[in-house]
Amino acid sequence: MADDSITISPGPQFKTAMLLAIAADVLQLAVFPLFVEGALSPADDILDLGMAALLTNLLGWHWEFLPTFFAKLVPGVDLVPFWTIAVVNVWRKAKRDAVAIDQHMGELPTAHLPQK
Repeated sequence: MADDSITISPGPQFKTAMLLAIAADVLQLAVFPLFVEGALSPADDILDLGMAALLTNLLGWHWEFLPTFFAKLVPGVDLVPFWTIAVVNVWRKAKRDAVAIDQHMGELPTAHLPQK
């Protein structure tokens, strides 16, 4: 690879997760009167449990989802798009890890790499 830059394209799981996270955050903002109670709102609880399950299914378990889930239980916190922030954070960490792996592979001696 002559070019030192690495391009990471978000896969369909990240794109779907991002769209779902944005949709959930917009729903909680647009339909705010239904979700204003925080932990006392069954609709909010169902949405947050569903989002946690969907995002975990799409992206796997990430620690970013846990504080997001608990923050959504606090009344008024639904004004912050935590699901979207969590997915962006997972994407950022995945990109950083991929770059680190690529750099590590570049440092390995060629004798240890599989021959084609």
